[in-house]
Amino acid sequence: MTDLRNLLHGLWLPLVTPFRDGALDESSLRNLVRHYADKPIDGLILAASSGEGLLLSWPERERLVAVVHAELATIGRSLPICFGLAGAATSELLDALDRTAAWPVDGYLVSSPYYLRPSQRGLIRHFTALAEHAAHPIVLYNIPYRSAVAIENETLLRLAQHPNIVGLKDCCANRAQTRELLARRPDGFRAMTGEDAQSFDALDAGADGAILLSAHVETETFASVQTHLKAGDRDAAAACWQAVENLTRLLFAEPSPAPAKYWLARTGLIASPELRLPMVEVGAELAARLDQEMAARTTAPARVA
Repeated sequence: MTDLRNLLHGLWLPLVTPFRDGALDESSLRNLVRHYADKPIDGLILAASSGEGLLLSWPERERLVAVVHAELATIGRSLPICFGLAGAATSELLDALDRTAAWPVDGYLVSSPYYLRPSQRGLIRHFTALAEHAAHPIVLYNIPYRSAVAIENETLLRLAQHPNIVGLKDCCANRAQTRELLARRPDGFRAMTGEDAQSFDALDAGADGAILLSAHVETETFASVQTHLKAGDRDAAAACWQAVENLTRLLFAEPSPAPAKYWLARTGLIASPELRLPMVEVGAELAARLDQEMAARTTAPARVA
């Protein structure tokens, strides 16, 4: 079993999944891996919400992981990989853990059961059952505005005692809850902020790192925010944050990952901004705003680093 606990820090990228003509675009996927492997990132998340995981078939998910793993091996870059899992039925997720046990991943990112809105006792039993069964460590994903149920801090603190639950992607969108958890979490339980627009505040409060869709753009600057905070230079970190803060709003101006895919396609990193229904590409107004932002960043002076 991978020691994911000690790898869960810094800047992780929830990689988008490129499509072309309705199929997984393996050429663009390899291009993304090569591009970001040369950037200051510390890990990859595959097939989570940013990667449209719920819209992938199981053969596509397996192929996605295989291609990314093989490309990293080819270029000689060692990056941990977490695989996204989401679902409503505990039994189905247990089956998914069996299906993926031999896949070349280092852990799972597992969100709360959606739609059903279980109690906190139900969440404890659900995540404990998964942790007892999983061949790889689990990172909890608290994102109540998608799952319709929040994992409360008392629940998180209890789950953090399980040896196979090693951390959290925090998208609770509640500053007070985030800060309380950071103050009370046990040693070794890693807290990663995933709320892009609020990530500076969480990192400043002591989060171990960030899992940010926005870091598909200006990756070095997002990484520098953490580098400067770790070195105790908050002013430099704040200057880096100011340089990218607008991106964390612009790239979520329409449902993610459509804006990011548009940006990546326009800059040539992927062949197409295609998404799968019910997700759709960005509208004309946002496309124009994104084009304007791209042009400004192309002509602007070098960013603070």
